[in-house]
Amino acid sequence: MTDSPSHRVSATPRLRILLADDHDLFLEGLSNLLRAGGYEVIGGARDGLEALQLARALHPDVILMDIRMPGCDGLTATRLIQAEMPEIKIVMLTTSAEDEDLFEAIKSGASGYLLKNLQPDELFHYLTGLSRGEAPLSRELSARLLREFARQADALDEHAAADLRGGPPASELTPRQREILALVAGGMTYKEVGAALNLSENTVKYHMGEVLQRLHLKNREQVVAYARRTGLTR
Repeated sequence: MTDSPSHRVSATPRLRILLADDHDLFLEGLSNLLRAGGYEVIGGARDGLEALQLARALHPDVILMDIRMPGCDGLTATRLIQAEMPEIKIVMLTTSAEDEDLFEAIKSGASGYLLKNLQPDELFHYLTGLSRGEAPLSRELSARLLREFARQADALDEHAAADLRGGPPASELTPRQREILALVAGGMTYKEVGAALNLSENTVKYHMGEVLQRLHLKNREQVVAYARRTGLTR
């Protein structure tokens, strides 16, 4: 026997949802959509501070939070709410597909990140998954997060290796700076390096000054020793 629409709605998890968005028309439309889908919308906030106040008063299961709001934005509100009420799940619902916003939202404690151009059925699917402990994230956004986590892990590995070698990682230098560093450490004068790379002597001196600053070194002797430790020269 096929379930009727009313049976499907009644089977929907009764999450108590708080909405936070500064656009009244979107707020009203989303509220009506969620109620039609069997969810309980318990309030709507127009900025981050109001979201915090309503979270304290109403204790929702989930907050669907916009990022761009006046006064107190969604990222700041997420940090404040998670610090005080970590049991509340916050899902960013935004037009921003910027990596910076995505990464900052997850770091701030958001349980998920959705774009406003998703279809109603997709939203219900993600909310149902959230009630089972799943993170509401599209495949594309999940892939971006995994790439960022991998990049950060690589950076940590490189810094750890640099600590063992006794210095900052060479990746903190530009390709040109590493090239100049290798030649200077190999015994060439600044004038000779300039001639080899078609640069003026003053330009080579400038780059070496940047190398010293970035690697927290004091003189040419320390630079040569660093280059040998890190394998830039033998």
